[in-house]
Amino acid sequence: MREFRLMGPSLLYVAVTFLALALWSTAGAEIRLGQPLPPVLLEDDSGGQLDGSPWHSDSLKQKLHILMYVDPDEVKVNTHVEDALSQQDFDPERVRSVAVINMAATWKPNFAIDILLKGKQEKYPDTLYLRDLQGELVSKWGLIDNSYHVLLVGRKGEVLFSAGDALSEEQVTHLISIINESLAGD
Repeated sequence: MREFRLMGPSLLYVAVTFLALALWSTAGAEIRLGQPLPPVLLEDDSGGQLDGSPWHSDSLKQKLHILMYVDPDEVKVNTHVEDALSQQDFDPERVRSVAVINMAATWKPNFAIDILLKGKQEKYPDTLYLRDLQGELVSKWGLIDNSYHVLLVGRKGEVLFSAGDALSEEQVTHLISIINESLAGD
């Protein structure tokens, strides 16, 4: 009986410690509203721009950036968000859009996605299209994997809005409101 009592708390201690460490390491990857994004570099095997050049998250400064992190299998989840934003007709000199494709989240071959992305880049030249081949933004920022995540990044690189999966109409209205408030503060 004594051995059981000694083992019980010891086992519980180990389990609680393990759980705390697991939660702590995951929490370190999460982004926080009002805080700057942790630096991320997409290059070579981790991804980057469509022309093969590297991309660094420091480029998300100076202007407002709407960043869409998209699993190619979930591309239609937030078309209502894209439509609502395009109806606003924001000045591309003040509000930039960035589409990051989570290539690690799909079974589709990269060459096929690359062909589609190059066509989209020509059709939407004001949007920067990026490839995340290893799920870097999932691991370093805590963005939702295998789905669709929307971020609004301020001029200093701080997170102004973050929501994943299908956004509600209320969330879309809130996103647009934050953009308009930020632009009015210029």
